[in-house]
Amino acid sequence: MPDFALRTLGDQLINGLVIGNVYALIAIGLALIFGVANLINFAHGSVYMVGAYVGWVAVMWLGWPLAPTFVAVAVVCAALGVLIERFGLRHLQSQARIAPLLATIGISFALDQLVQIIFSPNPQAFSSPLPATRIALGGVSIGALDLLIAAITFAVAAVLFGFLRFTRLGWALRATAQDREAAQQMGVDVDGINALTFAVASVLGGIGGVMIGMYFTSVYPTMSYGAMLKGFAANLLGGLGSVPGAVVGGLLLGLIETFGVALLGSTYRNLFTFVILIGVLVLRPTGLFGARRALPPEPLTGTFVASSRPVRIPAWLVGAALVAAILLPFIATDPYLLQILTSAWLFGMLALSITLVTGAAGQMSLGQAGFLAIGGYASALLTMRLGLPVEASLLLGAVLAAALGTLLTWPVFRLRSQYVALATLGIGEVINQIILNWEDLTNGPLGLSNIPPLTFLGLPITQNVPIYWAALAVLAIAALFQWRLMQSHLGRTWRAMREDDVAARAFGISLNRYKALAFIASGLVAGLSGAFTAHMYSYINNETFAATTSILGLTMVILGGMGNLAGAVVGAIALTALPEVFRPLADARYLIYGIVLLLLVRFRPQGLLGTV
Repeated sequence: MPDFALRTLGDQLINGLVIGNVYALIAIGLALIFGVANLINFAHGSVYMVGAYVGWVAVMWLGWPLAPTFVAVAVVCAALGVLIERFGLRHLQSQARIAPLLATIGISFALDQLVQIIFSPNPQAFSSPLPATRIALGGVSIGALDLLIAAITFAVAAVLFGFLRFTRLGWALRATAQDREAAQQMGVDVDGINALTFAVASVLGGIGGVMIGMYFTSVYPTMSYGAMLKGFAANLLGGLGSVPGAVVGGLLLGLIETFGVALLGSTYRNLFTFVILIGVLVLRPTGLFGARRALPPEPLTGTFVASSRPVRIPAWLVGAALVAAILLPFIATDPYLLQILTSAWLFGMLALSITLVTGAAGQMSLGQAGFLAIGGYASALLTMRLGLPVEASLLLGAVLAAALGTLLTWPVFRLRSQYVALATLGIGEVINQIILNWEDLTNGPLGLSNIPPLTFLGLPITQNVPIYWAALAVLAIAALFQWRLMQSHLGRTWRAMREDDVAARAFGISLNRYKALAFIASGLVAGLSGAFTAHMYSYINNETFAATTSILGLTMVILGGMGNLAGAVVGAIALTALPEVFRPLADARYLIYGIVLLLLVRFRPQGLLGTV
């Protein structure tokens, strides 16, 4: 092999190990939290991002050297971790697993938006104060930052190993991880252990954020999401809750990602993460070093049902509301208001699809935006490439979204609890990455433009009022379709699965079959919404149906009430229209969503109209 190729291979190896060390730091923090609190912490990426910005302020604004910068990051992130545990999660310990998981999603939304408001959404340059010189070793070069990142990761792993193995506090932490109630009976302050765990994990995440910011020479508010997913993938690869596994998983992920980018290009960077995440979940959920224990027996959403009865809305009131919505354009002629309500009807369809698969069937789906994307792209391509009528492409796009989405989701049907949420999140992102990279079909990041507009009987629909009525009609049809399903034997079977899938299986219910039916019905509605959106705007790209869309739809479902069809529509109207009513708060939209989600999980988990 030529010397140049060897040097290139060596440089890629060094880059992969350096990035892998940062992923390992993030994964170690996630492993600690999962081991002690049995929680997949979606807010960990946001803590990582906050740490990166604290380091950026210290180095770029205040001119501090790295030592006091790391101290400041550690103090701020430790305090943030304790606050998250104490005020965001501690009171949810006795609730279903979905409650703290949803709370961490709300916290993540709020933190990301808060940082964006303070520092703007634009990337900020972050130069390393370390010397830029590199040391040549065996044909490869190593920089001071590379050595620092490796030294910190292995020092952290060694200190944690000694702490957990040889100190009384470490023994208490391990005891809490093994059996919380038994540890409490033996006198362990389990609340204090939880707070300590979140503090330590947050410090590791924050320091990782500083180092990755210096390594890639920039920080930005949305860096949290990618870091969170990479931390999850590394943690799953090594084994959830395993600190040594987190280190090995992080290094392996860094190497796979770096060599993959070298071979295929930078646009494939995130695809490797999501493929690894899904592959490990499907083939070996316990990872390389995880304990061989059974998956949690209960569905994630099954016990997230309040004892109070749902609010029953009379049929005449539903009819009156529908008539009022139809007549609204004759009363309120403001085109902006009609546009907002049109978006609310489309989001209502997304919420309906989520409330069916998550609220009714008990399958926690965080990748519903993938169904939207398949429906949107399929319908647009059918009209643009094959010349099909828009009416036909809308229906075919919905059918393709249901079929392809269910086919992609099928391998994760055997998973339960938080694993389903992670797998569906990864599937949604895989769809997004395929759209980004399959340029011959999707036009890549440029997206599809000049998509034919909506039509009715061959006549184009381009004005606000007809589009408003068309979206309302499609929403009403989707709601009626789901209402009939929920009143049938199929709907009752889904609710039985949600409540106790072990008992449902004992009664002879084929879980995989009924899960597939739930995703098919959900995909039809979501795909129709995505197809309608594509033709309404005449332009889509891979960012049109982002992962935050799935989280927003889930928030709407929680607001209205799990499994409640009317609640899904009410939640969509509330979270789409209210931020527009209070226009000065428009820039804080996702901060509002995060706070709303937190408050709902804490004080009204059954939603406004109750859980069905």
